[in-house]
Amino acid sequence: MNPFEMVVAIIIVITIGKVMNTKLQASKGIAEDRDGNPIMLSDPDSARLQEEVKYLKERVQVLEKIATDDRGGRELANEIEKLRDR
Repeated sequence: MNPFEMVVAIIIVITIGKVMNTKLQASKGIAEDRDGNPIMLSDPDSARLQEEVKYLKERVQVLEKIATDDRGGRELANEIEKLRDR
């Protein structure tokens, strides 16, 4: 192998490695800015966590309503049973 073929082979190997690395990062939601610093495009768990927070906030509101309600004890028990059936 002459020196020219070796240089071409090295360039091809480096290019293939860079393409594979970029593809792997893109599949994980990572990109690079102009300076080459990695940035996250999107967090895969973000939507799931937002839904969970929304659900928990709704539950806290219901519990606050039950705790601050001045109705009698029997009505409170009925309200809790209604909420369990949901």
